[in-house]
Amino acid sequence: MDGRQKEHCTQRQDTSAVRHRKTCKANEGSECLSQPSNETSNGANKRIPKRGGHLDSPSKDDHVSVYTLVLVLVLSVCTRFYKITEPPHVCWDETHFGKMGSYYINRTFFFDVHPPLGKMLIGLAGYLTGYDGTFPFIKPGDKYEHHNYWGMRAFCAALGSCLPPFAFLIVLELSHSTPAALIAASLLIFDTGCITLSQYILLDPILMFFIVGSVLCMVRFNTQRLRPFSFSWWFWLLLTGFCLSGSLGVKFVGLFVILLVGINTAFDLWRLLGDLSLSLVDFGKHLLARVFGLIMLPLFLYTTIFAVHFVVLNRSGPGDGFFSSSFQSRLIGNNLHNASMPEYLAYGSVITVKNLRIAGGYLHSHWHLYPEGVGAHQQQVTGYLHKDYNNLWLVKRPDNSDDLTGPPELIRHGDIIRLEHKETTRNLHSHFHEAPLTKKHLQVTGYGINGSGDMNDLWQVEVCGGKKGDPVKVLRSKVRFLHCSTGCVLCSSGKTLPKWGWEQVEVTCSPYVKETPSTQWNIEDLINPKLPNISLSVLKPTFLEILWESHIVMIRGNSGLKPKDNEMNSKPWHWPINYQGLRFSGVNETEYRVYLLGNPVIWWLNLLSLALFLLMLTVASLAKQRGVKMEGMRKVHCHTLMEGGGMLLLGWLLHYLPFYIMGRILYYHHYFPAMLFSSMLTGITLDIFLQNLHLLFSSSISHYLVRGGQFILLLGFIYSFYLFHPLSYGMRGPLAHDPASSMAGLRWMESWEF
Repeated sequence: MDGRQKEHCTQRQDTSAVRHRKTCKANEGSECLSQPSNETSNGANKRIPKRGGHLDSPSKDDHVSVYTLVLVLVLSVCTRFYKITEPPHVCWDETHFGKMGSYYINRTFFFDVHPPLGKMLIGLAGYLTGYDGTFPFIKPGDKYEHHNYWGMRAFCAALGSCLPPFAFLIVLELSHSTPAALIAASLLIFDTGCITLSQYILLDPILMFFIVGSVLCMVRFNTQRLRPFSFSWWFWLLLTGFCLSGSLGVKFVGLFVILLVGINTAFDLWRLLGDLSLSLVDFGKHLLARVFGLIMLPLFLYTTIFAVHFVVLNRSGPGDGFFSSSFQSRLIGNNLHNASMPEYLAYGSVITVKNLRIAGGYLHSHWHLYPEGVGAHQQQVTGYLHKDYNNLWLVKRPDNSDDLTGPPELIRHGDIIRLEHKETTRNLHSHFHEAPLTKKHLQVTGYGINGSGDMNDLWQVEVCGGKKGDPVKVLRSKVRFLHCSTGCVLCSSGKTLPKWGWEQVEVTCSPYVKETPSTQWNIEDLINPKLPNISLSVLKPTFLEILWESHIVMIRGNSGLKPKDNEMNSKPWHWPINYQGLRFSGVNETEYRVYLLGNPVIWWLNLLSLALFLLMLTVASLAKQRGVKMEGMRKVHCHTLMEGGGMLLLGWLLHYLPFYIMGRILYYHHYFPAMLFSSMLTGITLDIFLQNLHLLFSSSISHYLVRGGQFILLLGFIYSFYLFHPLSYGMRGPLAHDPASSMAGLRWMESWEF
């Protein structure tokens, strides 16, 4: 045992250290917080110290922390549940997530760009509180009337109420300072934005619950490093994995907290590898335990979420068309479920043609024409993601002759066909006009009437991997349609057309004839009474196949999100400065208005504290690098800044910076997970700043400055909440520019729209 470890061991036995937690911090600093002895590193049975390495019974500080935590919990619950049923109509994205909760209750399949856990929990909360899943959730502003909606809101509010207590415990573990923990929790308790997000049927409070829960469990697990493989060590490790699976199961944003935990784990393993008292066998045990708890367990739980999702949603619904034909064959009520239809394609058949690109859509047309200036002014041909009568096409011979009396003639690899749109009787057509969006491709239109047309209506059928004479099999054959006149191939580009194209998918004729899913199609529905039918039950996919397909569809759907009409979207640089909020409910004076906007005092304080933290961290790092001697609490504060503050700064960066490189549409509420880390960092930063005022002032003055600063901070949070609380709890009457308004004089930025 070297000198430092002997000193540490002796320190633990000192009776004064037993009575007073801060004595250990003053004498040992970071070693007392994190340095394990040789014996405990190997997992030997020792009496393990509490935080800071002490063996004492609960101290006065512990009781203060418990009482403060109870106060934080009470305030958090009160602020989140106050007026939880107001307004009694659909607000903002409740129209989506409330509807999806209804789908789970009714077991109706749907498509969403996010993993299913959040919606499943919302549906379960509604079911357990008496909601029957019959409310349509058509648009914001629809009255709930007699429908029991409060249970779903209360569930989200309950999870949102956990955020301040979780933040309190995280900061308390990282800083061992009750004032720092109270500041962090107060920032979240009195933030109008966090309150608003927690009071409605949304995924955000569920996501943030699992994110902050993951960080709390990770921090608690780190405190168990002196007790490897004990019950509490395993408990916090497995609970961390559980929360990680929950984070990812709600939104893909959960990947950011997984990355944070992964980085922390990598550093922890690196530290263990450098502990020469730890054998390689023991290190291997540590590695395998973390692989099991933080990789295998979350993956198993995440996969289980989808297994439950697929079992519950077993009935055909509005999401069918986003998925492949084989996927749809497992859905009760879908025309492919336990269906029978002809095995081969023949002339005279009425068919639907589905693109094999994920979310490529069905080949579709309608009476609307391409607008002037967009290729030829002919009938639009698009890809449509839903089943529709306008997806039906009649397969005709190239000469338009129809033999209604003879046996059906099968279509084979290399045959020439015309495709006539069943509803409009126009032929599938292409020509040397550029496509609307993909300029290097050719336009595809509907041309002719009642079977008449020209040579640009002819298409050659190609069975992928087939040879001349091979028949086209329904559902099972991958088919391409080569345009006879131009040599291009029918393609779904995956791009969304503007409003003139009803925001459907662009269909083009691609000059690039390489086989890709965008140019491959299959025959999904086939009606031909002359052909014998076969059962389609053999097409049902395996669980792994539908799991993989679901993720491809979600990822592509996420990247293709576009803003809706009059819907506010923002840029990432807007978020930390609280530049612009979101209307949750109401616009004019006669309506009940709710506006999502963070408490500006809190958000701007977070921004200033971030700059202050970087300054303090720089000073502490320079002092440490120059060998400046730091003792007592100064050494503890330096450790807290670098370890605890550094981890929270990393969490903020991971949950904020990736949005700068995302191609999808972004909204203000995407910043709130990062705001949680920023608020916890503010608690640590301001507390350490106040505690070190004795470097600038005398001890007697600095004592009063510390207490005064803490009091002013809490008073500022409460008063600013009093000023801005109508944003969360609802406003009626005059708008903010009117002196009679409850928000008069509080529109501090022109971009705020309340």
